[in-house]
Amino acid sequence: MTKARSAVMDVLVQAGQPLSASGVMEAIEGSCDQATVYRSLHHLEEAGLAESFVLYCSEHGIERYYASCHSAHRHWFHCESCHRFIDLGECRMDGLVSEFESDLGLSVTRHTMYLSGLCAACNQASL
Repeated sequence: MTKARSAVMDVLVQAGQPLSASGVMEAIEGSCDQATVYRSLHHLEEAGLAESFVLYCSEHGIERYYASCHSAHRHWFHCESCHRFIDLGECRMDGLVSEFESDLGLSVTRHTMYLSGLCAACNQASL
């Protein structure tokens, strides 16, 4: 693995939450240019070391977020007010996926789920 890809992977592993490409750039602190970060993220995703999803955020618009695949498959909650991600823990979708497969004759190979709304702190502040 190249030095740049390794640096990007380290940032994703240490982040503990999904990051946009610009978030990765900030964390790397100038050791790679923007094109190298994007190529590295693409390579890591192609290699199965990272995964991404597209999210609409009122502050950042439509943006792709990346997360490490080093831990168990995760799901995320995105707060529309403070714009942070909250880890919802390991996947609890197995039963639902199995239901879709048997009821509809599907064969699900992967899935992505994120929820959006207000986190507990922002929800309390809005009351």
